[in-house]
Amino acid sequence: MILIVDDDIAVRTSLTLLLENAGKQVTTANNAAEALRSLEHNNLELIIMDLNFSIDTSGKEGMDLLTRVRNTGSDLPIILITGWASIDLAVQGMKLGANDFIHKPWNNEHVLQSVKTLVELKSAKKEHVTRKQLDKKYQFDHIIAEDPAMLAILETIGRVSGTDASVLVMGESGTGKELIAEAIHENSLRRNKPFIKVNLGGISSSLFESEMFGHVRGAFTDARFDRTGRFEMANKGTIFLDEIGDLEPGSQVKLLRVLQDRTYEVLGSSRTKVVDIRVVCATNKNLQEMVGAGTFREDLLYRINLITIRLPALRERPGDIPLLVSFFINNLKEIYNRPALSVSAAAMKWLQQLPLPGNIRELKNLVERSILVSKNDELGLDDFKVQLEQAPSKKINTQFPVVGTITLEQMEVEMVKRAMNFHQNKISKAAASLGITRNALYRRLEKYQIPFNETED
Repeated sequence: MILIVDDDIAVRTSLTLLLENAGKQVTTANNAAEALRSLEHNNLELIIMDLNFSIDTSGKEGMDLLTRVRNTGSDLPIILITGWASIDLAVQGMKLGANDFIHKPWNNEHVLQSVKTLVELKSAKKEHVTRKQLDKKYQFDHIIAEDPAMLAILETIGRVSGTDASVLVMGESGTGKELIAEAIHENSLRRNKPFIKVNLGGISSSLFESEMFGHVRGAFTDARFDRTGRFEMANKGTIFLDEIGDLEPGSQVKLLRVLQDRTYEVLGSSRTKVVDIRVVCATNKNLQEMVGAGTFREDLLYRINLITIRLPALRERPGDIPLLVSFFINNLKEIYNRPALSVSAAAMKWLQQLPLPGNIRELKNLVERSILVSKNDELGLDDFKVQLEQAPSKKINTQFPVVGTITLEQMEVEMVKRAMNFHQNKISKAAASLGITRNALYRRLEKYQIPFNETED
């Protein structure tokens, strides 16, 4: 049963008819007291609530009710109803535990889609499964992984793919974010519809509207033909917005609008179009830090990250490196007509110990270069070492953040975390790599409250 909380009878009636026609049972409340009684006496699966239950427009009533619901220990999905003028309030509500917000006037299909997604996510049970079990249930053919952390990620992907939940994929460059986005699409109900990839880092603000929403002939100079935008191309399917952390502020506002109510206008036309899409975003940047620095909109972040997938760096799952190398070798055997290709045990062990800042992309490049240069059918340690030394990637990453985007303390925290992850919580090795003593490292771990399980050096 779904609870609708709103003092406006017209809103309650409209949402009740919409949800009942979709096969849902509905109960309503016009104030906080009624809502709490309904929560106590009904078996609810979701709550839709307005931010105000009287002539007051501060949103305080809605925030108080949201807090009281969460204080009962309830993890029911909660959708806030808000107007554009109260988007900031909706964001505050998300921080207090709301799951989504819908702005007035709403799109009926968008409301139903949000309800369906949140209910399915709530009812889905997380399981610990093997790779063989995952492969029986889902299509993960192009994702090579046996690491427990990666299997947990694939299990999550499998569960959420059947919903329309927006997904944010985070991870370093080369960790396979695009493959994850494709897997989400291939395991969804939209698998037979378009999967449209967009690299937002490559679109300037002046071309953003034309690229994303399309334009009509004559909309601007040189617009000689009508152009179909990426959102229209992706209709009924999935749109993958890569490098969303590189999107300029002005374009963030325009993107938020279409993600908010699934409507947009083609450049040069006043006609509003409705789009039905699944949104998957990816970035190698820390969007929370960008929100704090004022370079990424907080409301946009909440709109795109109903589910967040954090991909581990390859150095954090070294056990998968032999699997990846074997996969690359088997593919390259055919490409280069060298059926006897293999990798020595010593070389494989050495590859597992590399930091590989470029992750899977760097590993594939290293393997392919070694095959091209070496005449040996069995690639040995020296074959890989020579190519690594000649690789264009820097041995030490000397690229520092732009001034003002990160504090010295934040940088120190990040370096300590990286050192501990890389050296698998071996204090002596992590301290040596940072150029400090063991005691100095212990002090920093305590100061910054960085959790770790120390392993033997």
